[in-house]
Amino acid sequence: QVQLVESGGGLVHAGGSLRLSCSASGLTLDRYTINWFRQAPGKEREGVSCISRSDGSTSYVDSVKGRFTISRDNAKNMVYLQMNSLKPEDTAVYYCAAGRRECSWYGGFYNYWGQGTQVTVSS
Repeated sequence: QVQLVESGGGLVHAGGSLRLSCSASGLTLDRYTINWFRQAPGKEREGVSCISRSDGSTSYVDSVKGRFTISRDNAKNMVYLQMNSLKPEDTAVYYCAAGRRECSWYGGFYNYWGQGTQVTVSS
C-alpha cells in the first residue's frame, strides 16, 4: 500500500523558517516527480515546488522563488521543502504528491498524495 506522509509543519513568525519532509512507503520517491502543493482557507490549491523524476530539475512558483528549496535524499527515500523568509501569505496546508510525468502544476497528473501538514505564519 502506497502512503505519503508530510511532516515538519507548525507555527512560525514571519521571517522564520521551516523544513517540510515527505516520506513514502510502498514507493521509491526518486522514481517519481514530487510536487509540493498548498491550499489556504478559501483559496484554490496551488503548486509550490517540484523536482523532476528524470533529471532532478526543480521548479518554483514565482511567489516562493529565492525563499523555498526542494531537495531529495534518495538514501532516506525523502523529499524536503526548505522554507525560509516565511510570510503570512505562505500559511496553508502543504501536501506532497508523487507522479510519473515531468513537473506540472496540474494536480491531476499526480497519482499519490499525502494527508497534508499545516504551516501557519504569524505576522
